[in-house]
Amino acid sequence: MDSAAKKRRMGLQQRKEARQGFVFVSPWIIGFLVFTAGPLLFSLYASFTNYDITSRQEWIGTQNYATMFFHDPLFWKSLHNTLYYVVLSVPLTTLGSLLLAVMLNQKIPGMKVFRTVFYLPSILSGVALYILWQMLLTPGSGLINVMIGWFGVDGPAWLVDPVWTKPAIVLMKLWSVGGGMLLYLASLQNVPEQLYEASEIDGAGPIRRFWHITVPMITPVLLFELITHLIGAFQIFQEGYVMSNDMNAPGSPMDSLLFFNLHMFLKAFKVYDMGYAMALAWFLFVVVIVLTIANMLLSKFWVHYEGGDNR
Repeated sequence: MDSAAKKRRMGLQQRKEARQGFVFVSPWIIGFLVFTAGPLLFSLYASFTNYDITSRQEWIGTQNYATMFFHDPLFWKSLHNTLYYVVLSVPLTTLGSLLLAVMLNQKIPGMKVFRTVFYLPSILSGVALYILWQMLLTPGSGLINVMIGWFGVDGPAWLVDPVWTKPAIVLMKLWSVGGGMLLYLASLQNVPEQLYEASEIDGAGPIRRFWHITVPMITPVLLFELITHLIGAFQIFQEGYVMSNDMNAPGSPMDSLLFFNLHMFLKAFKVYDMGYAMALAWFLFVVVIVLTIANMLLSKFWVHYEGGDNR
């Protein structure tokens, strides 16, 4: 067989394999176009229209975005509430997961039972959990304030006082740090024992070993947890909707639990201003993307990858 015929045969074989590959991935491509890319592009277009489901959709340019920044005080209120929650909850949940993992990484009998007990709350979710926390945080008779009272201190009016509503939500989120704890635990158990043995010979104490060996070795997991917690915190919705002290006024009291996603939901499904709600959604999307990219770019200064190549 001459070389030209051989190349033609290889070309036919490659095209056949390429067609088979496209056939296999076509369900995913069709699903992505229909259920992800299509709605995404439609929402971007609708954010520049007066889309309200019932009337004809008309192009209004950047009017929705101008309304957002200059004529909607609840936009700034909901953005402030969300940023307050993000700044308070992301460091606390990240640190809480890490400290819990360090405590449960000890080689003592019965540790598997403790790990299971601390992980169990993270699999609980939904409205029932929020109602349970509403009962726990009830001023006066709630278990949290009863426990605080054991020390002679009057507990705050958690979900009634606007000053304490967001800290109450953060306190509730600390209940579910078990998921992150599991990732840190797996990462901690992959730190080479030789590093600890060598540092002990050099006279390093537990704190120095933690800061100079443990933390650098688990920084990839720290970065992953930081980014996922950040994205999850910006998406907070159910807590503000369910745990409001007045079910007829989501986000109450005094809009202190009116988070960004809740404001967007109310605009879309209470007043049916879909175009404006989609403008809100795109604003949030841009904020989250910018913060995620910033974290990825800054990670090269503090994340340590095995092999020494910080990628």
